[in-house]
Amino acid sequence: MSSIAPAPDAGLADWLAYLDTLHPKPIDLGLERIRTVAQRLDVRLDCVKITVAGTNGKGSTCAMLESILLDAGYQVGQYTSPHLLRFNERIRVNGVEASDADIVAQLARIEAARGDTTLTYFEMTTLAALLIFQAARLDVVVLEVGLGGRLDAVNLIDTDCAILTSVDLDHMAYLGNTREAIGWEKAHIFRPGKPAICADPVPPQTVIDYAAEIGADLWRFGTDFNYSGDRQQWAYGGRSQRRNALGYPALRGANQLLNASAALAALENLRDRLVVTQQNVRQGLLHVNLPGRMQILPGLPATILDVGHNPHAAAALGQNLDSMGHYPHTYAVVGMLRDKDIETTLSRLTRRVDRWLCATLEGPRGTTAQELAEIVHRIAGDVAPVDPFIAQTTEVTRASSAHKPGVRAAPRPAVARQDVEVSTFDSPEQAFAQARKLATDNDRILVFGSFATVGPVLEALRREGRDVLS
Repeated sequence: MSSIAPAPDAGLADWLAYLDTLHPKPIDLGLERIRTVAQRLDVRLDCVKITVAGTNGKGSTCAMLESILLDAGYQVGQYTSPHLLRFNERIRVNGVEASDADIVAQLARIEAARGDTTLTYFEMTTLAALLIFQAARLDVVVLEVGLGGRLDAVNLIDTDCAILTSVDLDHMAYLGNTREAIGWEKAHIFRPGKPAICADPVPPQTVIDYAAEIGADLWRFGTDFNYSGDRQQWAYGGRSQRRNALGYPALRGANQLLNASAALAALENLRDRLVVTQQNVRQGLLHVNLPGRMQILPGLPATILDVGHNPHAAAALGQNLDSMGHYPHTYAVVGMLRDKDIETTLSRLTRRVDRWLCATLEGPRGTTAQELAEIVHRIAGDVAPVDPFIAQTTEVTRASSAHKPGVRAAPRPAVARQDVEVSTFDSPEQAFAQARKLATDNDRILVFGSFATVGPVLEALRREGRDVLS
């Protein structure tokens, strides 16, 4: 535990390294510590606040909200995590990443105010984001929950509208090992009398019960809001607002209409405070950008980057891969953290991959390439289970998976391939370099499993001069 703060002229990298030394545990859920320091700093956001939680889909929903609201002319702050290439990605003001100087200035303020109260890395950086937003005098802020909801640092803020994108099994050591337990934790971003948007097609009963218990205005997908579509366009329908003839979001993926409809449900609820036209929605969805989420790079071979790291995300990724058509070979570059459900996640994709290139992720949470390879070998000959995610969302995703010619519905998982090849590498960059050597122009390369897998590959491509963040 370090007690020496960085020097006044220290850079952001020094400060971020220092933050890792402040608290005994990297993750220590609870609001008492951060609330104490926030009160000392008089943190307050006098603007519209939208909080987004969920197992998957949070980042996409936040990105859509930001893009639409910016097109409508509002001053918008967005806080998300984790980042792919640089920390500054987490804090955006009017679509621009916060500068090193602004972040360091706020971290120094927090350090001076915290006294003997120790804060985690995430708590310190969340406070820094809130202070940056406060100084910017924004119209609206979009805040992505880091982990869970009830005890996450972002839940310090009393939201004006809460969005719960999905509930599935992830972070079970902290949130519980059932959807019911995890849903209860995430539902705590809801507030009495405030709109609570739930985009999960089959939400746990605990989500419904908690909303009723506190008197939140629960909006359920399929009941209070929905979408419909064909190959050319889609439409949103809420309780009292309908938006027709919308173009499909620029973000690819089977679930992006779920995310988009959740964002539009939030805007419907806030329309007395945030005026958003049909054209704002169209332009915002057209220009939204979020690297690392079913991101297909230009050029050949087809290269797909996806940070999906749990069974729910992998099931959606599998559907998206199926919609791309036939490729002679698929090379999967994968690296994962050991606190994830690795075996179930990989089993969702086993039959879709011909060659696995397993990469070691550094740090105490990272798995080694050999560990991943052993899991792949173990599941390669098994019959992949019927995926409950696909069973639940076949109808929900039909419109989004059929909006382009040649797109076909995703089949259920079948028997895994028996001829899968597996190799190991010391890093994602090395694994990706080998995949590029092996793949022909007719093949495809998939990079997935973690931000810590996709990020280094994006950085390697950026060094080559590729425009990977647009």
